[in-house]
Amino acid sequence: MAFEFKFADVGEGITEGEIVKWLVKVGDKVKADQPVAQIETDKAVVELPSPVEGVVKELKFNEGDKVKVGQTLVVLETKDNGSVKEKKAREEKRDARQAKEDKTAVVGKLEEQARVPQTLLMRAPVASKKILASPKVRMLAHELGVDLKAIKPSGANGRVTESDVRRAASRAPGLSRAEVPAQKVVVKKKFDDFGPIEHVEVKGIRKTIAHNVSKTWREVPQVTLTDEIAVDKLLQVREKEKEKMAKKGVKLTPLAFIVKACVLALKENPLLNASWQGEEIVLKKYYNIGIAVETEAGLMVPVIKIAENKSIEKIAREIEELAKKARERTIDLMDLKGSTFTITNYGSIGGKFGTPIINGEESAILGLGRIEERASVKKGKLKITKFLPVSLTFDHRVADGAQAARFVETLKFYLQDPSHLLVELR
Repeated sequence: MAFEFKFADVGEGITEGEIVKWLVKVGDKVKADQPVAQIETDKAVVELPSPVEGVVKELKFNEGDKVKVGQTLVVLETKDNGSVKEKKAREEKRDARQAKEDKTAVVGKLEEQARVPQTLLMRAPVASKKILASPKVRMLAHELGVDLKAIKPSGANGRVTESDVRRAASRAPGLSRAEVPAQKVVVKKKFDDFGPIEHVEVKGIRKTIAHNVSKTWREVPQVTLTDEIAVDKLLQVREKEKEKMAKKGVKLTPLAFIVKACVLALKENPLLNASWQGEEIVLKKYYNIGIAVETEAGLMVPVIKIAENKSIEKIAREIEELAKKARERTIDLMDLKGSTFTITNYGSIGGKFGTPIINGEESAILGLGRIEERASVKKGKLKITKFLPVSLTFDHRVADGAQAARFVETLKFYLQDPSHLLVELR
């Protein structure tokens, strides 16, 4: 029998993806759970496994094509529907297990949160009355004055199509079929009044970044505090331990120390490891540190989960592994979720101070500038000191300047005298 493998929602809010690469071809035998395609969503590149065993009869799209949730990707010839039923049962069992694991991975020690709203604990599925229609179809309905709720959809999985909207419009009182406007042709200019230009389509991660930072900037009153931290001793310790860590296959960077120091500073300044929800502040009693990573597709933020329980060596290893997966676009979606505090290291490229925008539902983000040598005076003596510029952006609804300043001072305490962190290297 023929089995249609449809593109399902692989993440929160995802409505479409782009086929990066087919991993099978027509005529191939496919096993259950065998990846058949790599698809780029607005969050990451994911491999889609076949839900059943069969032979590939048809690939519905080409590489580079966009596919919407609910559309058929592959047609497989299967022996019977028994394997389909068995696979469905296995998937339901796997989804239940994955949901349990996801809850642990993202939320960490949820039971220790202070004043956790009931909505964070209740994640049971709710019946949705959402109308399935693309933005293009919704715009057409708006232009023609058609109520999408009154349309009987003819598309896959109950999606309203452009034809459905035009048929409904043609039946509307006072509007003949001939009066239904045709689709508008959009001509993109290659020149403006001053010279040649290029139109770059905003999609994937860049589209997600644009949406998220715009939303955060509109809704969160953000303030940035800047300071400098003397890191001569920290760099000496790192240089001393670097070779020892390299023998273990670990690249020890200053960032690993900074992550650990941030966790200790957050424990002493809990308002910076919190979120504003409704009319209350939720203090997180676990420490999931997001690390901003530059990729060819845009900025991604892998998360070091439960960082308070990890040594500097373990943190350094995870930073390297997660960054590599992010740049190769092989990172798991769960590795991009659940952060409670974020660090962005723009100083690795250049720059001193910045005004980083808060990530997600966090209350703070730390920006790191480029370390530089500068003459300084200590106890009346002139010396050359290496300074790390830091910029802490915080949600002013959650914390005031005093709490932000105390966080930075605590961070200084641990980074300027790394002997407090040395035990983590043993």
